[in-house]
Amino acid sequence: MSIIGHQAQQDAFRAAWDQGKVHHAWLLTGPPGIGKASVAGALARFVLTDGKGPPHPALALMEAGSHPDFRVLQRGLNDRGALRAEIVVEQVRELQSLFQSKPGFGGWRVVLVDAADEMNRSSSNAFLKNLEEPPEKTLFLLVSHNPVRLLPTIRSRCRTLRFQPLGEPDVRAVLTRALEESSAAEIEALVALAEGSPGRALRFAGLDVQKLTLALSELSRGGGDAMALARSLAGKTAQARYEAFVELVPAFIAGAARTRTGASLARTLQLWEKAHALAAEAVPLAYDPQVVAFELAGYVGELDNPR
Repeated sequence: MSIIGHQAQQDAFRAAWDQGKVHHAWLLTGPPGIGKASVAGALARFVLTDGKGPPHPALALMEAGSHPDFRVLQRGLNDRGALRAEIVVEQVRELQSLFQSKPGFGGWRVVLVDAADEMNRSSSNAFLKNLEEPPEKTLFLLVSHNPVRLLPTIRSRCRTLRFQPLGEPDVRAVLTRALEESSAAEIEALVALAEGSPGRALRFAGLDVQKLTLALSELSRGGGDAMALARSLAGKTAQARYEAFVELVPAFIAGAARTRTGASLARTLQLWEKAHALAAEAVPLAYDPQVVAFELAGYVGELDNPR
């Protein structure tokens, strides 16, 4: 399946490949959820089919997670079956079996790290040794949402591909492909929530975000019932819709700001700053959902009806 968007980054890699000058380590950086890992996967498939693409026996093995020359390094489970907070050093050491075996198919080995930011100090240092003395015909693809968290020595050994948030048409195309049974109205509501990140929007698929958007539109016109809306978003069963609402409000206000000028724009930007600040803290700090939802609804209500 073709990747939507990020063509320049793919072209840069392909140009290096065609010239026989593929760097052994590539750092794919940019905001979360915009498709970096998808591009990394596409590059891995390209390399492990020796540039031939489908049909190729390597693709089925990769899909099944059994390709002998391909490893994905990401957070694993701890002894209690919960997802670890970090990629640990033992996981990096397990890569040695890949490097010690003879590669098959196109003769390449590929290691995809998603996300490299999640390696702790010990695993980073262990991984660095592989970058310093890379095995022949081994490609490292490091996905990073926040490259400043990586060791400078890791960054210096990688060629960087910088990714930007997708434009609305590409976001819409990604969501339409991923959510074939969703209505056009629901897709549009998710596009507004995405802010260039389809991955961000997909977290809220199936939560009737369209209905939340309609409620915000009504509030912005001076109608609606902010307290009833806030109550509907309280409670454990509503947690997912509450989190969607928290992220949707700043995006909704930002959308309103794009059509305004002068004093109206200034007031809208002030409301966005308040909503953005509250949204950034509400879930991580476990604020009361009903109080947060009511306050955010109030900011929307002030868009055309200042207190």
